[in-house]
Amino acid sequence: MVSLWENTAEMPKFPRLRGDIKTDVLIIGGGIAGILCGYKLKNAGIRCVIAERGAVCRGVTAGTTAKITVQHGAVFDKLINEFGTEKAALYLKANERALDEYKALCNNIKCDFKETDSYIYSRDNRGKIEKEVAALQKLGCNAVFCEKTELPFKVAGAVKIPSQAQFNPLKFLGEISRGLTIYENTAVKELKGLTAVCEGGRIKAEKIIVATHFPIINKHGSYFLKMYQKRSYVSAFLGAKPLDGMYRDESEDGFSFRSAGKFLIIGGESKRTGKKSRGWAQIRAFAEKYYPDAKEKYSWAAQDCITLDGVPYIGNYSANTPDLYVATGFNKWGMTSAMVAAELLTDLISGKKNEFAEVFSPSRHIIRKQLALNAVSAVGGLLCPTVKRCPHLGCALKWNKNERSWDCPCHGSRFSEEGKLLNTPATGDILTNNEY
Repeated sequence: MVSLWENTAEMPKFPRLRGDIKTDVLIIGGGIAGILCGYKLKNAGIRCVIAERGAVCRGVTAGTTAKITVQHGAVFDKLINEFGTEKAALYLKANERALDEYKALCNNIKCDFKETDSYIYSRDNRGKIEKEVAALQKLGCNAVFCEKTELPFKVAGAVKIPSQAQFNPLKFLGEISRGLTIYENTAVKELKGLTAVCEGGRIKAEKIIVATHFPIINKHGSYFLKMYQKRSYVSAFLGAKPLDGMYRDESEDGFSFRSAGKFLIIGGESKRTGKKSRGWAQIRAFAEKYYPDAKEKYSWAAQDCITLDGVPYIGNYSANTPDLYVATGFNKWGMTSAMVAAELLTDLISGKKNEFAEVFSPSRHIIRKQLALNAVSAVGGLLCPTVKRCPHLGCALKWNKNERSWDCPCHGSRFSEEGKLLNTPATGDILTNNEY
């Protein structure tokens, strides 16, 4: 199961750590968030090292649909009601700045970058779309209501935001990772203060950023209660009419669309990791109905961390860890969120004030309905008598027939059929508990 990006981009290779080293900042995780953090820190004159358990950008980052947009679903009406206009405006501004940064960087990088319009549509809820348009306009965004789209079915309405973007993420990251100090196949097994014990040596740092998608340190931050993970499925088709814009259904049961050259990419079937899913079957049935002449060439899956309130956790890992930082909970919108994280964390580590720090603070208020649901799911997973258990916190694993993997419905760790670790927060294989 290889994504379109993996098959069309050549990533540089990096060595394995051999011996003990020192650095100003250690970044644990070599996906888009870790690479962007390393890039920004280096440009700020701060020595940093990236330690990646496998190969850089071959995990969650390779599964993205790679939309660079401030339009993170139909969320801004909710954000205004939840946090007020001022904080919702800061959230929008942070992502607008991230989009602008991509536009500037991609001017000099061959990564299939394309400016295009972004749409959130609804097939049956015009009122929700109208509210979202009003919310965005209230925040100063150039959003408009549309009744007609390029999609092969009718919509009740859509929110259009012009001049967003899309690209090939691995082509982009392959370029900006060159010149960074990166160690591949270097799993962090334990933290002793600010020293990371890795396979092959130790890395002593002044500060540490955890950019492992789902945070791997349990004793701080309570991320195992503050987040869960969703799995969704993606296919790339040849022979389908290309789209000029990028599209996402406001409903979790709907589809996502974008073109990439001669391919049409369709995503859908978003479910909590470890729960029953139809996998690619729903996408294939949709394509057969609306694009009968199209041929599926690639199929892959995406994994996303979902926070309690729909806003990422970026900042100090917890209130009690001044030299430990985190970037996580991107809620399916990792492209702009990763850039926001890189800018914000570089400022915090440099001792600079950042106007977005409070909005994304991991220590913000967590009493939400989803917190109770996460706790109930964890208790259910612990009490289930299934033999195969997740080494993260001991929850029962569920068999994923679509991908032939063992998945944890509590926190989203995944393992191969043979028990090898595929996705965090677990740090070891099914039979090996390396947690700390």
